[in-house]
Amino acid sequence: MISYIFDGSFAGLLCCVFRAYEFKDKQVRIYAEQHFQPELFAPSWLAEEINITSDEAKAQRVWTALRQKIGGGFSRHFYFSYLSEQATAFQQLFDFACYVFDHVNAVANNYGHPAVLAMAQISKSVSREKHRMEAFVRFKKTTEGIFFAVISPDFNVLPLISPHFKNRYADQHWLIYDEKRHYGLFYDLNQLHEVQLSSEGNKSMIEQARLTASSITLDAQEALYDQLWKDYFKSTNIVERRNMKLHIQQVPRRYWKYLSEKNQ
Repeated sequence: MISYIFDGSFAGLLCCVFRAYEFKDKQVRIYAEQHFQPELFAPSWLAEEINITSDEAKAQRVWTALRQKIGGGFSRHFYFSYLSEQATAFQQLFDFACYVFDHVNAVANNYGHPAVLAMAQISKSVSREKHRMEAFVRFKKTTEGIFFAVISPDFNVLPLISPHFKNRYADQHWLIYDEKRHYGLFYDLNQLHEVQLSSEGNKSMIEQARLTASSITLDAQEALYDQLWKDYFKSTNIVERRNMKLHIQQVPRRYWKYLSEKNQ
C-alpha cells in the first residue's frame, strides 16, 4: 500500500492522480497533510509514504482531461465534494478519477460504484449548505460603510456563494468572513479579494470588527433597521400558529445565529 500525502489543495489532489498514472502506482491511499497519521507499527516496506508536490501545470492537465470525460455536471460534483474538506472525500475523489480514466466508456453515472455514489452524496450535502448560506447570511453595515457578515459553515462554501452575493450586491462594498477557516472575501465594487487575519493590508479595514459578529461597530441606521426588523418579526409571529417542528426542519438551529430576528 502506498500513501500519497498532499497539501490539501485542489491542485494537490489532482497531482495525486497524475502521479498514480505517471508511475503506475496501484492501491494508493491519499491524505491531506492535516489528516495524515503515520502507521506507527507498520513495517517500512509495507507502508511507503510519498509527498506529492502541487504543480499547476500537471493539475490542469488532469482537470482538463477529467472534465472532457465526465462533462460539466459531474465536474461540478467533483469540485463541490472537494470543498467538503472531508478526509474520506479526498480518497473517494481520487478513486473516482482513476475509475473514470481506467475506462474508455462513460462511467461517471454508474452509481453502483462506491466512489461515484459517495461523490454524489457529498456534493449534495455541500450544495445544500451553499443554498442555506445564500439564504441565511445577514449583513451588518459598519461605520466604515462596509456590509459585513461572519459565517462558520460546515463546508468550505465561500467560493461557491461569492457569485451570488457579487451579483446581488454589485453596488455595495461587502465582506464575508469564514471564522472557522480564517479567511474571507471582500468585494470592492470591481472584483473579489481574499482576506486573512494575517494580512497586513487588510488590518485597518477589519481590525475594528475583529471579525466577530459581537464586536462590529454598526452604522446608526443599521442598528435602527435591525431593531425595526426584530419588532416586525415579533408582531407578525402568531403564537397559536407556531409550528416549531416544521420551523426547525426548514431553518435548522445552527443557522439561527445568522438571523437578526433570532437574536432578540
